[in-house]
Amino acid sequence: MVRGRSHNRTVAFWRGFSRPVRYAALVAGALPALAFPAPNLEFIAWFGLVPGMLLFRAAPTAREAAVRGWWFGAGFLLASLDWLAPNLGPGLLLVVAFIGVLWTGFGAATWGLLRPPVTPWRALAALAVVPSYWLVADWVRSWQGFGGPWAVYGASQWQHPAILALAALGGVWLVSFALVAANTGILIAVVARPITVRVIGAAAALIALAAGPVAFAFTSASPVSRHVTIALVQPGVVHNPQISAYASQRLSAGLRGDHADLIVWGESSVAVDLSLPSSARRLRQLEQLSASDDAQLLVNQDSIAPDGDHSKVALLIGRNGIDGRYVKTRLVPFGEYIPFRRELGWLTKISKAAAQNMIAGPGAHVLRVTTPAGPPLTIGVLICFESAFPDMSRVDTDQGAQLIVYQTSDSTWQAGWEWAQPQHAALSALRAAETGRPVVQAALTGDSVAFDARGRLLAWKGSAFRGVAVVRLGLPPVSARTLYDRLGDYVPWTAVAIAALAAGIALIRTGRIRRPIRPHRPAAIVWDRNPRRDRSGAVTSSRTGAPGEPSLGDGSPAAAPHSEQ
Repeated sequence: MVRGRSHNRTVAFWRGFSRPVRYAALVAGALPALAFPAPNLEFIAWFGLVPGMLLFRAAPTAREAAVRGWWFGAGFLLASLDWLAPNLGPGLLLVVAFIGVLWTGFGAATWGLLRPPVTPWRALAALAVVPSYWLVADWVRSWQGFGGPWAVYGASQWQHPAILALAALGGVWLVSFALVAANTGILIAVVARPITVRVIGAAAALIALAAGPVAFAFTSASPVSRHVTIALVQPGVVHNPQISAYASQRLSAGLRGDHADLIVWGESSVAVDLSLPSSARRLRQLEQLSASDDAQLLVNQDSIAPDGDHSKVALLIGRNGIDGRYVKTRLVPFGEYIPFRRELGWLTKISKAAAQNMIAGPGAHVLRVTTPAGPPLTIGVLICFESAFPDMSRVDTDQGAQLIVYQTSDSTWQAGWEWAQPQHAALSALRAAETGRPVVQAALTGDSVAFDARGRLLAWKGSAFRGVAVVRLGLPPVSARTLYDRLGDYVPWTAVAIAALAAGIALIRTGRIRRPIRPHRPAAIVWDRNPRRDRSGAVTSSRTGAPGEPSLGDGSPAAAPHSEQ
């Protein structure tokens, strides 16, 4: 019997791969990925979920809707994380299938609330519940152990500062909620029959679309307390290792005339450990360069320590040596470490996944730059993939950073995976809007960018650029805070509460969770016309039973009624 049941499950599992509608869900999941760079069709994000949601709604059961949501999530991740293919190879399919299960709730919620008939109350509930389930999936997968928050849906709107005003209120999560709410409203307006329900859907979509511009119009950036000039050095792809080791150094010579307050190099711009005696000569060269440019250098070393530990470190170098350091904390999944290496270490045999895990730093912290003709500048320095994490730039802001600086190198993904570079650079716009701080990114091979405190683009140097980009930035006061700075991730926590409440109600209504039943209490039997209660509340009789009759003075019920003599 057990063997037969197991066989049936196996057959059902493999039969699921023969259903065309599930492959349609997979393709539908890839559609929203076109909203991100490099296609940059950001308008698709406002309706790109609708085809997949139609498939969920048409499912015969909640279980099938959840499975279609799983396939949809896998398709979205596969299209968004294609840049990991050089490192993961076929292992990428396993990763997206594993993480894609987070979208089962999105599929089931769509089916549960928007299958026919769509009533006004169900439509209103769907406008809160369905975006919440999407947000929960995005938020959970953003945990470092699952790889991190790449291609969070709200990041697709990076080039629209008016929409990014929502990020200042609730982070990228609020932008994502508005996008999914708009998709939900469009679906309601299309499939509902009653005109009142269609009006609800259309109105919700319009409100979601207008929320960002309204927030932008009624809020303003913090006043500028001072200006600084930042030089971003981008040497580009240099194939000769002897030349590439000093490429950033050569480009930085002679920048004194640009009056830069800080010169920023890209990630892995120095290939030696500058703290070792063997690198003393190179360190002296950088000290002299800082003195001649009259500005400190923010370089980035990628080296292996004598004990074998591999790490990436941002170093602030002045004319007197190393003035500050920051060690990269959030590492690139599979490129710099393998999550759950004990279980997934076999991926190194079939792909270019990291042979060993890099050593992560203790966390975000600020550095203080000595400027040539002004007060010290407090900056938050983060490296590469850390630009995807909203919490790290918030920590820097809380510690007094007036400027967020990212150092990166996307050369690993440069051969045939150019979508990763502009996607990476675009994240700086989100971090700027969230923190109310200008953000710059210096990329070794592109793309180097700069955004102001509201996420407006100031400079963008693509992978074809070779040279130095000089940008002038207005800095907010140290005390300036956005609502997101102050409240943190209240939007995803609210989504978790809504999703949990909706799941509980659904389980109760379907009988999966039964309401507690009050135990039955036997009725008391009155033996005379003047019953009285003892202190315990039990009904007792004032009459003494005849010989042979059971006494009820202990409050226990009689086994059978007795007639009086």
